[in-house]
Amino acid sequence: MTSPSPSSPVTQPYDADYAVVGLGAMGSHAFWRLAARGADVLGFEQFRPGHNQGSTHGSTRLFRTLCLEHPGLVPVARRSLALWRELEEQTGLPIVRITGGLMIGRPGSEIINGVREAAEVHGVEVRTLTAAEIRKEFPQHAGIDDEDVAILDPEAGVGRPENAVLAATRAAEAAGGRLVERVAVSGIELVDGGVIIRTAARDFTVRQVIVTAGPWMYQLLPSLPYQPIRTPLTWFTPAVDAAEFDLGRFPTFIRELPDGNRMWGHGSDTDHAVKIGPEDDPHYTLVNPDEVDRSISPADYTLVSELVSRYLPGLQPEPTSAAPCMITRSPDMQFILGRPHGDPRLLVGGGDSGHAFKHASGLGEALAQMAVGEPTYTDFTFTDPDRFL
Repeated sequence: MTSPSPSSPVTQPYDADYAVVGLGAMGSHAFWRLAARGADVLGFEQFRPGHNQGSTHGSTRLFRTLCLEHPGLVPVARRSLALWRELEEQTGLPIVRITGGLMIGRPGSEIINGVREAAEVHGVEVRTLTAAEIRKEFPQHAGIDDEDVAILDPEAGVGRPENAVLAATRAAEAAGGRLVERVAVSGIELVDGGVIIRTAARDFTVRQVIVTAGPWMYQLLPSLPYQPIRTPLTWFTPAVDAAEFDLGRFPTFIRELPDGNRMWGHGSDTDHAVKIGPEDDPHYTLVNPDEVDRSISPADYTLVSELVSRYLPGLQPEPTSAAPCMITRSPDMQFILGRPHGDPRLLVGGGDSGHAFKHASGLGEALAQMAVGEPTYTDFTFTDPDRFL
């Protein structure tokens, strides 16, 4: 846990100027962006980079640019894509495939209003489809109401989370970052002159720490309202025409349902099946990430199977595979990113509420800029941790 105020001063040499604790989506990219600046940085990972024990796994993640969650996220998604293209070239690992994306809902719904606002603020021309056009061009979607519309996000697609983490970590090490893997951080103590990072192996002392520990954030930073939620992932196969659900014909989508819930997903590619999930599920529960149930039971996919049967009848309703996962929610479903109380020793990044990966590289860049004292490339006041303190 963090100490809220300076205690005893640093009494030993610093192990590094900076440390990043947790090398998932945000952390691996913060590690890379600091190392790319020539910073003396340690990257702590309790497992190994690209693992499947937290939030950044499962083969694919949705990538969206016209972010309905906040128009201020559009520059973050764009910066992420630019940095990922750089990583792809540097490491040879594919990270993002742009296919376009379909945002479906009624006029005035949060989805449609949010995407439209993001497009207007950033001057992006989008195409709005009527219900008849949705049925004709995307017949995979059943149950489209006559009042439904859809907005096409031309810069949406699918990202590969494991590849992104591995590429960022490799690039960080190539730039001089020092990886400390298979070492769990048990505590972070803010002291006079720096930070002590507690581990079972030994204590490490740095001038500044960036905590991006995903579902473990609440253990290290109990003063901030991070909530780890178990959210299983599910994949499906077509019942008849497999080509109808290829990624090129069945792109990334988010769809608002009549009961207010949402369904999201994307088509299949050469190495992954059709991925579908609900925004919320009664079985999504708060968990201790060290004790989370990693088995899968029918309760984990009852709701999503019902949604697939009703709204995507071209798919087999029973998932062909499923895997446990976790997200970390904040009270307002927005990121908690920045310096709590303006403390120069501490930066945090989390509270992704299930939509962090698409911004991972851009968020890592922002955390690196904050750490070294550069102006951030866009305004991050809407993510300020102090809104909860």
